[in-house]
Amino acid sequence: MQPRDLAPLADPADPGLPAKEVFGREREPSAGPPHVYGFYSRGCIAGAQPLPQDGPDWQIMRPSRNRFYGHPVLLAFIERLAHRVRGTTRWPGILIGDMAQPRGGPMLNGHASHQIGLDVDVWLRPMPDHRMPREEREFSNSLMVVRNDRKDVDPRFFTPDTLQVIKDAATDPEVQRIFVNAAIKRAICREAHGDRSWLEKVRPMFGHDYHFHVRLFCPPGETSCQPQAEVASGEGCDAVNRLAMLTPDRRPTLTPLLPLARALQ
Repeated sequence: MQPRDLAPLADPADPGLPAKEVFGREREPSAGPPHVYGFYSRGCIAGAQPLPQDGPDWQIMRPSRNRFYGHPVLLAFIERLAHRVRGTTRWPGILIGDMAQPRGGPMLNGHASHQIGLDVDVWLRPMPDHRMPREEREFSNSLMVVRNDRKDVDPRFFTPDTLQVIKDAATDPEVQRIFVNAAIKRAICREAHGDRSWLEKVRPMFGHDYHFHVRLFCPPGETSCQPQAEVASGEGCDAVNRLAMLTPDRRPTLTPLLPLARALQ
């Protein structure tokens, strides 16, 4: 499958046109050096670079979505993480989901963030030991590692290697935060040993049960990149355990949950 061209816009200059309709139609990055503008969920990127479809220890999934672009620091991080995972786990490598569109910006579906080339989804499934053909990349699925009751992980799929992959990402100094399902965060709190300082980077978020979402810091010199606030100090384990006992995995709507939700940001 190739990236699907959408119908041309009737009036691309219409000031009332949703930005996602414009950015979602761009098939190529802009020329020139890479430069980030704005915030992770409200911005864009100039001069984005594509991650190669295949690396020695990574493969891109769903390439027809055309969301495999990023800032050079993101590409370097992915290569670094993939190589590290191959050495610390039994995984042959990692599978890469969505990064950013060719020019970043809001997407027609699927994400609020991933707009400035500093976010990447890593599947919670090891890369297979073969180079996947295009059809397999488009139609095979990741692993749902959270139980049906949404309270904890499924031990058949969440293994010590899964934990190690997330740790490998979180301990990279360029990583600002990582989003995982609350059940995954609970499992990490329970099973992580030794130095646990990296746990504060791992933040619970609805969804994120078949992949984890890595967000990098604004790169040095990118003065138009709006940084996100630092993560709250501490492991965050007490709050995530209380929240998991009160509500299943869904967007919180009840006022009694708001203090817990704020504690987890």
